[in-house]
Amino acid sequence: MRANWTLVLFPAMLFSFLLLGGTQFLFIRAGFFEDLGIGLIGDELVLSNYVTAFTDSFYFDSLILNIQVSVLVVVCALICSYPVAYVIARMRSQQLAMIMLAAIVVSSFVTIVIKVLGLIIIFGSDGALNQTLVGLGIIDQPLQVVGNIYGVIIGLMHYVLGFMVLMLFSVIQTIPRSLEEAALIHGASPYRMFMRVVFPLSLPGVVTGALIIFNLCMGAFVSAALLGGGKVLTLPVVIERTIVLDIEYAMGGTLSAILLVSVILINILSVWLLNRFRKARLVIT
Repeated sequence: MRANWTLVLFPAMLFSFLLLGGTQFLFIRAGFFEDLGIGLIGDELVLSNYVTAFTDSFYFDSLILNIQVSVLVVVCALICSYPVAYVIARMRSQQLAMIMLAAIVVSSFVTIVIKVLGLIIIFGSDGALNQTLVGLGIIDQPLQVVGNIYGVIIGLMHYVLGFMVLMLFSVIQTIPRSLEEAALIHGASPYRMFMRVVFPLSLPGVVTGALIIFNLCMGAFVSAALLGGGKVLTLPVVIERTIVLDIEYAMGGTLSAILLVSVILINILSVWLLNRFRKARLVIT
């Protein structure tokens, strides 16, 4: 007897939609009303919040900074995680590979707050890393990660690196080793084999993983708030300040809607470009 998975999954999907979609709808709906102060909003539909958000350079610069930081994190995470995922996927010992994957999964379960506080301790002026680098004479002054964009990027990378390794591992593992061996046997160098065989075959998975990481970074708040030290104002940080400090729920809803729509449009554009590459036979599937 086959289970009807549609009926099994429908209640969970409906509950998730009502819990997430319903609350988001109410919050974004507030963006079409005017802030009256002390957390109150008007009852007349207006577009003044969106006009302010698109004409005030402060909000626009926060969105651009948020996109730039997210793109940098995705690029750095890909560079760091792809070799790790490839080595684990090509290990001869399956037991060792599973142990390493289990360690990555366990580390991913650690909450982002603990990870960020750990980075602050490690990169502190009296932290082990700075003391070692200064003691070896590599640097003259301790490195600072709090209050600048580099610290935010490091914090976000520490948060998403495990997820990226797991996603890339699952993609690379599906690529037959025989294809790599055939390329090497026919005279291709390891670099050429990687660029002409492994990377093109894994590119759809790379794009999918990059989009997931990008979406996580676009909505990330803790790393930007703690490691940014109030100086790196990404859009989630601005939204938090607008709601908590300024108590402007309508403007907060407007900025949230802009962030949501921006992420959706970037994802749609990325998928469209990938499909164009497939049609042009630039991606092997």
